[in-house]
Amino acid sequence: MRANVFRLSMAHPGDLSALDRLIADGLVRAEEIVAVIGKTEGNGGVNDFTRGYFTQSLMALLSHHLGEPADSLVKRIPCVLSGGTEGVLSPHFVVLSRTGTPLAAPAAAPALAIGTAMSAPVAAEHIGRMAHVRSVAAAVRMAMDEAHIASAADVHFVQVKCPCITSARADSATAQGKTVVSSDPNRSMAAARAAGAFGVALALNEIKEGDVNDMELLQDFRIYSTRASISSGIEVDANEVIVLGNSRFWSGHLQIAHRPMNDALDIGAVVGMLSDLGIDAAPQVTAEDRARLQAVFVKCEPDRRGRIRGHRHTMLDDTDINAQRHIRGALGGLVAGVIGDSRIFVSGGAEHQGPDGGGLIAAIAHRADNGGSSCAS
Repeated sequence: MRANVFRLSMAHPGDLSALDRLIADGLVRAEEIVAVIGKTEGNGGVNDFTRGYFTQSLMALLSHHLGEPADSLVKRIPCVLSGGTEGVLSPHFVVLSRTGTPLAAPAAAPALAIGTAMSAPVAAEHIGRMAHVRSVAAAVRMAMDEAHIASAADVHFVQVKCPCITSARADSATAQGKTVVSSDPNRSMAAARAAGAFGVALALNEIKEGDVNDMELLQDFRIYSTRASISSGIEVDANEVIVLGNSRFWSGHLQIAHRPMNDALDIGAVVGMLSDLGIDAAPQVTAEDRARLQAVFVKCEPDRRGRIRGHRHTMLDDTDINAQRHIRGALGGLVAGVIGDSRIFVSGGAEHQGPDGGGLIAAIAHRADNGGSSCAS
């Protein structure tokens, strides 16, 4: 089995022309596409309709090429969009595809492995609670099995899109005599992200069943996953999971690495992650090494204590600009400055995803011994 990664720019949230050209030219086979992760110029909030617009456009395109109804495709191809391209961030999307079957015997070196899974729809009364945690954990394990990743240690990045509680969903649950974690959609998005992070941590053995409960979600930030990136939105009703890791049962020259980020100034984590991929940043990645990078993913969160390395920050107190927009712009600039490329997936809302005020960074790159790139970027 072999993974391919294509990082494509877009002129607007419904622009799939770059992918359409690759399919038409035979460089991408539509039937091999298994997931898409992207950044749109929306606001990243509850009413960010750019995410749904992109998803609708993507499924329409794939439906055209595959002859399969879009309603069917959306149920099996995770499409995770993060709104907000503040600062130097550029709208783009990463297409993940795979071909072939697992190797009969393990290869000498591991290669990028991709697994996906969709959970059953999550009832409104379960979102942001332990039932949601278990649902995500089960889906992550399914995706690991599909990717033939036997050890949690070989998983480097887990992207999950969780549903949130809209006013309509809250009203429906109340009418049935059930309670929800919050009827505030924004608060429910945070609760959903927290549950998703706990679910990833549970699946990857970062926490154990029985060690956590509902009370610790959004409360005890000493509990976190170092490999989870969770988004939430109104456009989904189930958990969509994408697991990226390395496996010796996959072929190819792509590999993935990650590092937790301790805070929003942790440039050392960025440099360390690149070093794990055999890429030097001194101080910026060279053009040759930059061409090896196929995707970069960042998760970040304003520190809830209101301080960065002992000094006060005002992100949480700004009533004009949402704190998540501040942090996406800040981390986008920091990482882009090191890499020299603005096509970076930077997602805010990192509750229990890395240390409080921190997050994680991961990247997919060709190995230095590849001798050339076969994937679009």
